[in-house]
Amino acid sequence: MTTPPPMRHAHPYHMHEAILGQPDAISRMLAEERHSIGALADIARNVEKIHIVGIGTSWHASLVGEYLLTTVGNREDARAWNSFEFCSHPPALSESDLVIVMSHRGTKMYSAQALEHARQAGAATAIVTGVGSAANTDLADAVVRTTISDPSSAFTISHTGAMTALSMLAAELGDSPEGTILKNELSRLPDLVSGALKSEDSIKNWATATADIQRHYFTGWGPNTSTAYEVSLKMKEANYSTTEGLQLEQYLHGPFVSTDEGCQVTFVAPPTTGKDRVVDLMGAAKEVGARTAAIVQAGDETRSLLVDTAISVPAVSELLSPIVYLVPLQLYTYWLALELDHNPDTFRLDDPRHMSAKAHYQL
Repeated sequence: MTTPPPMRHAHPYHMHEAILGQPDAISRMLAEERHSIGALADIARNVEKIHIVGIGTSWHASLVGEYLLTTVGNREDARAWNSFEFCSHPPALSESDLVIVMSHRGTKMYSAQALEHARQAGAATAIVTGVGSAANTDLADAVVRTTISDPSSAFTISHTGAMTALSMLAAELGDSPEGTILKNELSRLPDLVSGALKSEDSIKNWATATADIQRHYFTGWGPNTSTAYEVSLKMKEANYSTTEGLQLEQYLHGPFVSTDEGCQVTFVAPPTTGKDRVVDLMGAAKEVGARTAAIVQAGDETRSLLVDTAISVPAVSELLSPIVYLVPLQLYTYWLALELDHNPDTFRLDDPRHMSAKAHYQL
């Protein structure tokens, strides 16, 4: 297990370096994890059900994995599980099941229990985890290594690595036109992420202009529902904002009522099925006085012109959009933390009250 890096007290915090390190981390995985992904794919081909299990950010990766395996990997049986729910109300498992546990550092209590339960039930097991993690790999039939142990408590590079691993698995299993698209785009993924990082100067300005926002809503649909969930979690972890991530249509059915001039609504808005519905919500949010922002594909003037702030990313299929479209939101989370004078690396354990609160729980 790697030694935690020393705490930093000014920019660049560890979170910033982790975000910028994502293209190289993806390149390493594409070059060096093909064998481990192939071994995992061989196991997956010989089981009837696939369970992808994680908690926190790893649950968000599991949701992306479910989407990719069901749409590209020819595995309609794939299901994402929250680790706590998997352990509290476990499915009936047998040797015809595969349980893939997603765990950045291998230390989360319920993810470890999920792996142990699957092993005891006779299921095939795999773990997708960081380089040098503390995961008990002796319980796994296949091990996929993602990235260095994330140096910040706001996991960014390790989450991108987890989604990349599941994308590689889906591509290995897929033999459809979508699978070909995914394989081709995976080879370009480091460059796509590098392109998304080029928006940093605009994002810094966005963070400065919105430091006084009281509440944040993030919305997405399809696989980018997970993106909305993930950026909301990062915002809470890194800058302690009042934030909620919602599926696009779900936001309209109730939560929208609390939207007003104290809010910012940010739309994760690729030009996929659903792109017309997001236009409706952009107009509605503006009508009630909310500030609006969107992550859009470069050249998408239709949606860019409807919001106060538009951040463009390179063109990418919906399949890999959860990775590429998340990058600007990671940067926004980081720069807003600096605007609000918070250290994004600490999980708020530099606050004595939150340190004391740890006596009441174990992660």
